[in-house]
Parts: sequence; structure tokens; C-alpha cells
Amino acid sequence: MVAIRLDEIDRKILAELQADGRMTNVELAKRVGISAPPCLRRVRTLEESGLIRGYHADVNSRELGFEVQVFAMVGLESQAESELNAFEERCREWPLVRECHMLNGEVDFILKCVAPDLSSFQQFLTGDLLTTPNVASVKTSLVIRGAKDEPGVPFDVLEERMNRTA
Repeated sequence: MVAIRLDEIDRKILAELQADGRMTNVELAKRVGISAPPCLRRVRTLEESGLIRGYHADVNSRELGFEVQVFAMVGLESQAESELNAFEERCREWPLVRECHMLNGEVDFILKCVAPDLSSFQQFLTGDLLTTPNVASVKTSLVIRGAKDEPGVPFDVLEERMNRTA
């Protein structure tokens, strides 16, 4: 990872792009108070440093027919690094798994899954996840509704922190 020192303009650029990644460079420059050419250079630097990993559309999964969202808590028989890596690689191959996070504590991994319907998820659960080598246990929780789904980081908290240390 490249170490990069962020100034207030960089943080504003990141916050604005996190809120709306489709705005033009001219609009972004106007919002952060600089001209377009240096704004574009800063964005490219933020991309090259890995602070901006990509740009994505926030699609409505339910409107696209993915009615079921499930969190699956997975326990493994072995937590050897090779086994952890093998499970993570397998998760990357499953289209229904949208997020995979390794945890500490009782559960080794939590997976966020989407499926068109409950039977599709059940088929994935019994045909793929539960039959995966090294999987010892799986507990699932069906999402009834979501109350908050914010991408990225809270830049207002970052700004408060920066102001306290300045």
C-alpha cells in the first residue's frame, strides 16, 4: 500500500465521489473549490494509491428479482492459513455470496448472500456451502428489512478527528 498524506481537498474529493461517483470532473472540482486539471490529477493519484478502488452503480437487488438476503455465519473445522485461504477463494467463486468477511470469535466467516427466492438460497446452502470441505457449521439469518446501507466511510468523523489533532 502506498502511503499518501491526505489534505482537506483530498478528503473532500473522496467524500464527494463516495456520495456520487458519476459526477463530472468539472462538477467535482467546483464542489471542492479547485480547478478541473488539478482535481483530475488528485483523483488519479487517489486511484493509483488504492484509496479509490473503483466506481459502481448501487443497484436495487429486490427490483432485479433478488428477493432474499441472508447472512450466513460459517464455522470451519480448521483455521490453518491454507484452509482459510481455500474457503475465501471458494467464496469468490459463488455468485450468490456478495460479501465474505473473516471474523474472530465463535464464527470464522460471515457471508452476505442474495438469491432470487428461498429455494434458490436453500439449494446453494445444501448443495454448495454445507458440502464444502472444512465447513463444520453454518447458521443463517434471513434479512427481513434493512434500515441502513451506507457505502464507504463516514468522512464527517474523519474531519472531526483531523480537526482535533490539528
